[in-house]
Amino acid sequence: MKILIPLDFSENSEKALQFALNLNKDQNHQLILVHVVEIIYDFASQAALALDSIYKDSEKMMKELQSKYSTDQIKIKTLVKEGTPSITLAKIAEEEDVDMIVMGTKGASGMRKVIVGSTAANLIKESSVPVLLVPIGIDITGIRRMVIALEFANHEEDFVDWVYQRAVNWFFSFEVLHIETKGDFREKLLTLGIQKYLEDNYPKSPTLFHKKSSQKVDEGFEQFLEEEEDILLVMCHNHMGLWDQFWSKSQSLEMAYHSRVPLLIMV
Repeated sequence: MKILIPLDFSENSEKALQFALNLNKDQNHQLILVHVVEIIYDFASQAALALDSIYKDSEKMMKELQSKYSTDQIKIKTLVKEGTPSITLAKIAEEEDVDMIVMGTKGASGMRKVIVGSTAANLIKESSVPVLLVPIGIDITGIRRMVIALEFANHEEDFVDWVYQRAVNWFFSFEVLHIETKGDFREKLLTLGIQKYLEDNYPKSPTLFHKKSSQKVDEGFEQFLEEEEDILLVMCHNHMGLWDQFWSKSQSLEMAYHSRVPLLIMV
């Protein structure tokens, strides 16, 4: 597996690196560590001198991380680039044909603040590969469950299989969450259908199915996250029931997002 990890040399970003290593610790894989230098050219001559110094310092720190974490199984490539972080990272991910981006976030101010108005928000919009957000407060050794939130939409089929394969490779349990907002006959049939689908497609791995009933999707997530710990939550970027409320400044989900819960966004 090939993973891109943005680094700004903060504790947050190194936590993301450690989390990626922990996910793949028993397998051969490649990590691409990227530091993006974002320069504002108010004074051209001063900017040129500053950029040269920043590049040298950044490359030195990248080499130190490469030396610290490289093993026979872990191949690490380092890049220092200039540009807008989200655009540059998405471009490198495409050029390097990576499977996933793993990015550190502060995580302490709620789920919405982890994503909105940050490099992470823009990267999710720009990226053509899944983005895993890793809050600084998590115990990277304690997470052994992968929970994908589904709304029973056609675009989710490929995501389910991708997430299942990751769960198997990472030795995680594979679980499914659905927030039931209507509770009508159609939704009950869909719930039974997804359970049968999981049984038929993944017979060797019993799948735990979580259903939460709530009038609002974000409140259902709040309830689930209050009850569950040590999970990696997976959501599709096209999960309209959630994102409609999320981007409209819903406060409920922000309160529910604990700093110990990593969030994988499928794009």
